[in-house]
Amino acid sequence: MNAPAASQPVPPRPVGPAGPAAALRRLARPLAALAAVALPTAFVAAVDPNTPGHYPVCPLLRVTGWWCPGCGGLRCVHALTHGELLTAAHDNLLVTLAAFAALALWARWAVRAARGRPAPGWRITGRQAAALVAVLVVFAVVRNLPAGALLAPPVV
Repeated sequence: MNAPAASQPVPPRPVGPAGPAAALRRLARPLAALAAVALPTAFVAAVDPNTPGHYPVCPLLRVTGWWCPGCGGLRCVHALTHGELLTAAHDNLLVTLAAFAALALWARWAVRAARGRPAPGWRITGRQAAALVAVLVVFAVVRNLPAGALLAPPVV
């Protein structure tokens, strides 16, 4: 009888096929998502929302005079594309945080795709959706109070 070999860790096998063409195929969806976000972002970077007349006014702001959770979002994206993080956070803190969260999630997805791993499952539970709605409502209310004036975008 043969003596059992010393147990050595087995290196993980790649899940998908190897090679640059296979890696590009695996990255097709993350790259398509990147292009879908990058094209409109490039437009907002080029066409300054701080100049009146380029973009429509928020309907809620026009009718009520209240800032919605998205008000200042275009100016925020414009500032982010120009590397002005503090200006972006002042224009819309929620959009700034969401942009960084989206970037982190996209990077995770792209790395997993490049390594041939399955895409992470992103499912939002009912509680998470309710929490997100609550955050949006609280943000909208607070930015319209005198105490939350720092969360409101500058008037153009």
